[in-house]
Amino acid sequence: MGVSKLDVLYRKLLLTKLFIRGWGKPEDLKRIFEFRKIIGNREKCQTLVSKDYPVFIDKVEEQSDCKILEGHFISPLAHYVPGILPVESLVARFQFIIPKRWNSKYRPVCIHLAGTGDHHFWRRRTLMARPMIKEACMASLLLENPYYGCRKPKDQLRSCLKNVSDLFVMGGALVLESAALLHWLEREGYGPLGMTGISMGGHMASLAVTNWPKPLPLIPCLSWSTASAVFTTTDSFKMGQDFVKNFPDSVDSLEDVDVTSRMFDLDSSNKTLSKEAVHSFTTNKSTLSASSERLLIQDAPKMQCINQTFSTSSNNSKDLSSPQGHRINKRRKSDTLQRESLRFMKGVMDECTHVANFSVPVDPSLIIVVQAKEDAYIPRTGVRSLQEIWPGCEIRYLDGGHISAYLFKQGLFRQAIYDAFDRFLQKYAV
Repeated sequence: MGVSKLDVLYRKLLLTKLFIRGWGKPEDLKRIFEFRKIIGNREKCQTLVSKDYPVFIDKVEEQSDCKILEGHFISPLAHYVPGILPVESLVARFQFIIPKRWNSKYRPVCIHLAGTGDHHFWRRRTLMARPMIKEACMASLLLENPYYGCRKPKDQLRSCLKNVSDLFVMGGALVLESAALLHWLEREGYGPLGMTGISMGGHMASLAVTNWPKPLPLIPCLSWSTASAVFTTTDSFKMGQDFVKNFPDSVDSLEDVDVTSRMFDLDSSNKTLSKEAVHSFTTNKSTLSASSERLLIQDAPKMQCINQTFSTSSNNSKDLSSPQGHRINKRRKSDTLQRESLRFMKGVMDECTHVANFSVPVDPSLIIVVQAKEDAYIPRTGVRSLQEIWPGCEIRYLDGGHISAYLFKQGLFRQAIYDAFDRFLQKYAV
């Protein structure tokens, strides 16, 4: 099956602009890893946001076909990981688009989380929310992501998150903010309730639903089981190198991520990877959770090849005294650094974003995943299928790539939403 050339180009343009300041503060990363263990467990997470968590409506606007409510609330993440959110992101803002008249006794609402680059509300309101009112008399609640729109830090350029930790903070915030909104919608008498999102928004919606203690329709579009698929392919080479070079100052602070803290033993003089560090990666993994360990070492046989590469490079370097030999040795070290830096990024990304590290949704049969057959922006090769992680969910494939599906397949996304809500009513309607 082919891949979309447009997706390939988009990936290259995007990856050169993201995470320009590296990993973020070591102490922030440590707190994020610790908090991930809490929100990854539904029994623990569902008690973090109270059922009466305060949500405020600031404005109501009457339009010809709908009412648009604008509101805000304090992100619950600020209470549990103080100081982790930028000041600009502390207040969560949303728009609630509801029909003027309902066509049944139900008042269905779907929460839409924003995809990459989706600032403010216009795009989701125009392409999804308003058509959903006309087609299905279904309301939409549009939550603005941290780091986006009015919640964007002043020194951030457009959608370009400065640190890797920003992505993890965004995910943790959206999990708790989604819970606050679901509680508020229930208090206001709306239902059934569901969640959706496109690309990054679909992945964030998936994480949020894992922690809701009731059956909930979920429709992730053009997303997959982990964010690492976007950032750990070979076209991430330069980005991965920069992260490895910048990481030594952070290593001692990440006590809970033993594998990652031992994985890179960087010599301070030449920033090359030692053979002992790779051996340590394959032997010192006792502190990882079972799921994280499996995700990190599932292709462990490849580590033997990397060890051989180190050995070969070390043995041959004595004979490579000529200029040509130095170039060959430098290229070997560069290739090894590339593989290991991307492996490191994969380990960290999987720890915080892989849905296998979160609880399974209460009823996976209410999940309809929409994928593009030629998606090259989110590669699926070597990534665990959502059907394996969430047995019973449905996967629907569209023709085309990631970008073309986003531009021209919105109607199919909406149909998947309607089908998931109908499925909920068939199973749980009173």
